[in-house]
Amino acid sequence: MPNGVTFNSNYPPIKKSNELYNRALGLIPSVTQTMAKGPSQYVDGIAPKYLVKGKGSHVWDVDGNEFIDFNMGIGPLSLGYAYPKVDEAIKNQLRDGITFSMMHPLEVEVAEIIRDIIPNAEMIRYSKTGSDVTSAAVRLARSFTGREKILMCGYHGWHDWYVSVTAKNKGIPKAIQDLSFTFNYNDIDSFKSAVDNNVAAVILEPIVFQEPKNNFLHEVAEICQSLGIVLIFDEMWTGFRLSIGGAQEYFCITPDLATYSKAVANGMPLSILAGKKEIMKLAEEDIFFYTTFGGEALSLAAAKVTIQEIIEKNVPSYLNEKGKILKEGYNSIAKNLMMDYTKCSGYNCRTIVSFDQSAGDPLLMKSLVQQEMIKHGILWSGFHNMCYSHNDQDINYTLRIYEVVLPILKNAVETDTLKKMIKGIPVQPVFRKTENFNIKPVIR
Repeated sequence: MPNGVTFNSNYPPIKKSNELYNRALGLIPSVTQTMAKGPSQYVDGIAPKYLVKGKGSHVWDVDGNEFIDFNMGIGPLSLGYAYPKVDEAIKNQLRDGITFSMMHPLEVEVAEIIRDIIPNAEMIRYSKTGSDVTSAAVRLARSFTGREKILMCGYHGWHDWYVSVTAKNKGIPKAIQDLSFTFNYNDIDSFKSAVDNNVAAVILEPIVFQEPKNNFLHEVAEICQSLGIVLIFDEMWTGFRLSIGGAQEYFCITPDLATYSKAVANGMPLSILAGKKEIMKLAEEDIFFYTTFGGEALSLAAAKVTIQEIIEKNVPSYLNEKGKILKEGYNSIAKNLMMDYTKCSGYNCRTIVSFDQSAGDPLLMKSLVQQEMIKHGILWSGFHNMCYSHNDQDINYTLRIYEVVLPILKNAVETDTLKKMIKGIPVQPVFRKTENFNIKPVIR
């Protein structure tokens, strides 16, 4: 029998998941289209691998097991799975068509909504993935400044200019690698040491999980302005979630360009490039940024309703309120158990559970917690990616399970049986890094 969201006595059956996985081996590189969704980020042998249904904040795998989902599609499900108003908008548009031979009115209607809520959105362009629009922003910045070098802080996609600074940079010409540099978040000296007169753009995630300290974001913005550097906010995670106008509204900083995806269309593929007119106008003649599916109408219909719901329901406030309960609840349980080596941190709309290596291998601790959370019907990978469908019942149940699972972790740490307790292959290191990765020396 499949497991449900309850105190299950056994781990979920995953026979069909494993059958599909075996069919994918040797056919699909890495067997996944998105690394964070792949088997390396879950305890292999315990966690399901394929999901087939979602409703609200819950998902079902191919074997029929039900889970509360705190990953939410790795970000896009801001309202929840199969959200009625969004689904209805998609169905209505589907009756008329998906992609057309000329422009569609929704391109204008959605742009007008975005212009009214995002501070820097004097002009707007669409695409399909976050990588598309961050790369377009970089191209615009180079065109606008006549410079070549890019400084970055965070994760910005799979294209050459970004991946050249990571360990997965095979296949990228050295000439491109030599133009990309990194700096550390909340380390203004790291930033200043990388700046020179050939910097076209600074692109960063305004926040990941750390809060900006010592006026870090404002100081970066001021330096960019004084040196004529284009400042780009990568708001894939913060847009429409931290506040309605994103991080730039939340922190009262207006970047030159900003990029969005994930939360804006509640799971439909849409990305947005927004920015100041003097830079964005270069996309009319100077640079080429056009895609066949940029004006695809189903995603725009979904975005229109999603943004309207986010505004009308004040979704960022809801995510903050419910996420705070989870974060503080987790930390209270850990404190009562005297487990000072684990904590939940980050902005309430999206928090992370971390483990200190002083108590053992953090990945093994994460794996054990994940294993036990999955047993009891919670799809968990160390994050609370909140959506509007997460309700009090979900949150209260999750905290009850933490009260069961954290003592198991504590016992494993104290008896040095972490590895023994894990019933499959542990979670593997994640590719995503936001600091201390390949910071190159200054080239002047």
